[in-house]
Amino acid sequence: MAQALLKALDALGEAQQLDKITGWLQKAVRALPLGPYRAVLQGRPLGHPLHPVLVQVPIGAWTSAAVLDLVPGAGRNARLLVGMGVVSAVPAAWAGWVDWAEQPERQLRTGVVHAASNGVAIGLYAGSWVVRGRGRPALGRLLAFAGLTVASAAGMIGGHLAYRQAAGANKTEPIHHLVEPGWHAVGSAAEFSEGQAARRMLGAVPLLVVREPDGGFHVLVDRCSHMAGPLSEGTVADGCVECPWHGSVFRLADGQNVGGPATAPQPVFETRLTGQGVLEVRLPGAVQRATGRADGAS
Repeated sequence: MAQALLKALDALGEAQQLDKITGWLQKAVRALPLGPYRAVLQGRPLGHPLHPVLVQVPIGAWTSAAVLDLVPGAGRNARLLVGMGVVSAVPAAWAGWVDWAEQPERQLRTGVVHAASNGVAIGLYAGSWVVRGRGRPALGRLLAFAGLTVASAAGMIGGHLAYRQAAGANKTEPIHHLVEPGWHAVGSAAEFSEGQAARRMLGAVPLLVVREPDGGFHVLVDRCSHMAGPLSEGTVADGCVECPWHGSVFRLADGQNVGGPATAPQPVFETRLTGQGVLEVRLPGAVQRATGRADGAS
C-alpha cells in the first residue's frame, strides 16, 4: 500500500493533463500587483519559504478543534478554533500560491493538486463554522472531521512536493560537501573579460566568474539557489547577476539575494591571483569529506 501511494504521488508530477490548468494559473499569480509584498510572501526576509510557517496556524487550530469536538460541552470553543483556522488559511494560501508560480512543470502539477485539496478542506471547515452557528453541531463536527481528513491528505502531497520534488529547498546547500577545502586554480586571469559572466568547473561544481574593471574577481556558485538555473547565462549589471530562469538577483560581492523568488544567498568563493596570474578560489566552510571537518577547523 505504501508503494502504491508513493507511485500515485509521483504520478501527479507526470500528469500532463494538469498543464491546461497550471498554465493560466501561473500567469495569473505572476501578474498579481503584489509589489514588495511578493518578496515577503516568498519568505525572502525570513531566509526560507514563508508558506510552511503560516500553515502551522490553521493546522494547529483545526487539530485542536477536533480534540475539543470529542469533549462534551466544548462546542463553542471548537467553533472558534474552526473559524480561526479558516481565516488564517488565507495568508497561508497566498504564500503558497506565490511560491508555486515559480516552480517547474512537475512541481506545478503536484502543487495545484495540493492547493485544490487544501481548498476543499477550507470549504469544509467554512461550512462547519456556518452550520454550527445555525445550531447543527453534529453536522458541524462531521464537516470538520472531513476537513481534517482532506487537509491531512493535502499535507502529505505538500510533503511530497517539498521533500521528494525539492520545491522551496536551497539548491546550493550541498556545495560545501562537494568542494574540497583549500585553494583551487580555475584559470588564467587573462581568460576573463571585464564585466562578463564566465562559467568554469571546479570538479562537479559549476562556478560563475566575473572580472571587475579594477582587476578583482567575484566567484559564486553558478547554480541558482532557487531552482539551480545557470547564473552565467544571466545578466550582470550594477554589481549583481540575474538568473535567466526565474529572475532571482544576487549581489556579486557577497552572494546575497536581493530580488526574485530565491530565499537563500549564493555561496561565494574567496579569490586570489598567483604570481603567474592564475586565479585561485577557496570556499569558506568547505567540508573535507574524509573527516567531515570544515575548512579552517582545528
